[in-house]
Amino acid sequence: MFRSQVCRRTFGRLLATKQPTIGRYTGKPNPATGRYTVSFIEGDGVGPEISKSVKEIFSAAKVPVDWEVCEVKPLLVNGVTTIPEPAVKSINKNLIALKGPLATPIGKGHRSMNLTLRKTFGLFANVRPARSVEGFKTTYSDVDLVLIRENTEGEYAGIEHVIVPGVVQSIKLITREASERVIRYAYEYCRAVGRPRLVVVHKSTIQRLADGLFVTVAKEMASEFPDIKLETELIDNTVLNVVSNPGQYTDAVSVCPNLYGDILSDLNSGLSAGSLGLTPSGNIGHKVSIFEAVHGSAPDIAGQNKANPTALLLSSVMMLNHMGLNEYADRIEKAVLSTIAAGPETRTGDLAGSASTSSFTAAVIGKL
Repeated sequence: MFRSQVCRRTFGRLLATKQPTIGRYTGKPNPATGRYTVSFIEGDGVGPEISKSVKEIFSAAKVPVDWEVCEVKPLLVNGVTTIPEPAVKSINKNLIALKGPLATPIGKGHRSMNLTLRKTFGLFANVRPARSVEGFKTTYSDVDLVLIRENTEGEYAGIEHVIVPGVVQSIKLITREASERVIRYAYEYCRAVGRPRLVVVHKSTIQRLADGLFVTVAKEMASEFPDIKLETELIDNTVLNVVSNPGQYTDAVSVCPNLYGDILSDLNSGLSAGSLGLTPSGNIGHKVSIFEAVHGSAPDIAGQNKANPTALLLSSVMMLNHMGLNEYADRIEKAVLSTIAAGPETRTGDLAGSASTSSFTAAVIGKL
């Protein structure tokens, strides 16, 4: 389906049976039924609509998964944003969750629920593949990028305060422990998916201590992974390189601190698909993993049967491969991508198509 043999490792297969040692799924099916229970955070805005699409497609594909729906709304406890206890118990019990988009306030209100989830469950690595989809024309036709983003600290540690009126200090936190955790995962990931290069993206020319520590940790670990070539690259150069020639990263995995990863992963998605509506994502922790659609909640089209469920579907494919349910993952992924490739009549409006959420879902089911 993709242009090269490397690309044939599709979106979901990047978390297939051969996984890094850390962050491996350890959940088990119910011995009485052989079915797995997965926590499902349907999310805000279009979240319930695209979640319904996933449920219908899983049911049609006869995936051995039972959903345990969790409501994740912000709770303030002693001024700190927290997750409702029933959701925490569900996710800790099931060890795996699928998540729709959660609305994030801008400049005020509660802390981001996405960030709160990552902190609550120690989801230290965000895995974002970005690949061209055959039959859907974008600026580039051969994008095959993988980025791993440190997920718990950096500028997103949320440490900021007013020094005096009109002067705000925001602190970037980088620790050796978190850096070692995500970089080791990235090295192991390179080895697991057969990519011989690890590119550490940084800005240590300016952030000499913070990013300098991140780079130093990567260099110290290099001797443990002699089969992986370590490269370091300034974020400025990475952005220029990936825009001018994304193909030079086809055999690499990039790893970077939180903020750079947030921006660069969206850039990669724009180059590969032109839309976050096609972008899957996995958040990996030592015990718990949460797979999510990374696009927003789109309240302007909520309830109008217009939303594109592809990102959540491809994230669920990553989830199934992470669980070892590869046959079901392959079937769903093939059905989703062939539906997109079929033409405008089976694509949703964000992909210049005329399909509704429900008609796209029906088209996918018809290709299972």
